[in-house]
Amino acid sequence: MRAGPLALLQDSGRFGARHLGVTQGGPADLYSWAWANHLTGNPWGTANLEVTFGGLQLVAVKDLDIAITGADLAVTIEHNPVPLWQRITWKEGEILRFSAPVSGLRAYLAVCGGFAAEPVLGSVACVTREQLGGFRGDGMKLAPGDELSVFCPEPASGQISGQAPEEIVPDFSQPAFLHLLPGAQIASFSGRSLFDAFNAWWQVDDRADRMGVRLTGPRLRSSISTLVSEGINLGGVQVPPDGQPIVLLNDRQTIGGYPRLGSLTPLSASRLAQCLPRERVRLVARGSAAAVKEHRAFRAVFQFMPRLMRGRAPS
Repeated sequence: MRAGPLALLQDSGRFGARHLGVTQGGPADLYSWAWANHLTGNPWGTANLEVTFGGLQLVAVKDLDIAITGADLAVTIEHNPVPLWQRITWKEGEILRFSAPVSGLRAYLAVCGGFAAEPVLGSVACVTREQLGGFRGDGMKLAPGDELSVFCPEPASGQISGQAPEEIVPDFSQPAFLHLLPGAQIASFSGRSLFDAFNAWWQVDDRADRMGVRLTGPRLRSSISTLVSEGINLGGVQVPPDGQPIVLLNDRQTIGGYPRLGSLTPLSASRLAQCLPRERVRLVARGSAAAVKEHRAFRAVFQFMPRLMRGRAPS
């Protein structure tokens, strides 16, 4: 009924095509995306809607079981507040509305069964810059009048709680502490720059989108001005000549030639993706062993879910 500034279909991402210059896409906040699917009984990789800044209005043409996680965008059904991080029923004819951010930036709407779309290069992840994925395969965001199909749900395996445990729900109103794995060209930065990088508060700049987030703060100085372009991973922290770091996210370019401090962990990249402009963040050095342990623990929550089966008939 109303599209809002940016509502995109996102599955787990598009992999195996970076040699073609095609980026991964996928959910900017992997953590909230995964829990939305989990609460609706969907397997890992199921597509749901990433809603940025709100403004989206949808009407159900049949009863649906849904879950909304991530940012609090003041969501209502028929003007009644919708509880977040739990499975609820959205009834036929009711209007679901996303308003403005209360805390956080991106919400995730999962429907039991998952949204249906034809994969492009193995994924339905919507990357508008590359005109790939989404409901029509052309990388376009939702527009008024779009009709969204839903796959018929598969029988659930095991017991799935319809509400997320309170301790796992993030508080996006608090400052973000972002774990960074030092690496790449970190030795090229001055001692003062390394001290500032991990001891100063950084502010999220207005120049932020699904490609990357610029942080403003003390100027970081490197003995390297440019490099031969190399592959760029999710969470990579590039430092251009102005000394202000850029954290690269899901829709980033596939190669880059600025020196890098290292990389945010995937869960810290997810947390940064929920930060509004002018929010403060801190970088915290993290060892690879601890980071791998943290990520494995996160993925273990979803391991018992069945693998996503293609070819289910839309309902």
